[in-house]
Amino acid sequence: MRVFVRIVAALLALALAAAGTLLALEVGWLWLRPTEGPLLVPWPDWRDRLAEVSWESTPVQVTAWITAVAGLGLLVAALSARRREVVLADPAPGVSVRTSPRSLARIVGTRVRAEDGVRGASVTATAKKIRVRATSRLVGEEQLRPRLTGVVGDLLTDLPLVRVPRVNVVVDSPRDR
Repeated sequence: MRVFVRIVAALLALALAAAGTLLALEVGWLWLRPTEGPLLVPWPDWRDRLAEVSWESTPVQVTAWITAVAGLGLLVAALSARRREVVLADPAPGVSVRTSPRSLARIVGTRVRAEDGVRGASVTATAKKIRVRATSRLVGEEQLRPRLTGVVGDLLTDLPLVRVPRVNVVVDSPRDR
């Protein structure tokens, strides 16, 4: 979601920069040559058309609703794109410690890859759940999965986590096929 918010923010910034550039060009053109018409934007025609439109007209109300819904959607997207953090136990009063889910996934991944029989592993982590996907050529899933679940569980109890996440371990092994 954070990527979506960044893309939308960049697009809005580009649109505002383009509108500001057009405004500056039009104002400069009007100052230099007030008798000639507009440079790029037909703003006198727009001004005349908007003078005929009232606040109660349907196009104005539809535009207002669309703008309100789009603004609310952007607000919800921005609020939901907050940084996800894993809270650790406070080491001292007045000191709070947090880490990123990526750091937690790296710790778990390093520990899982160090186990015998594990060829590779990918780990995704959130504050609520850790998902381990390990591959093995020598050991079957029925032997490796309980061992990896225990290793990850022991690692999580050693870490000063306020809330211990659920662990889900999946093992891909050619021996199981």
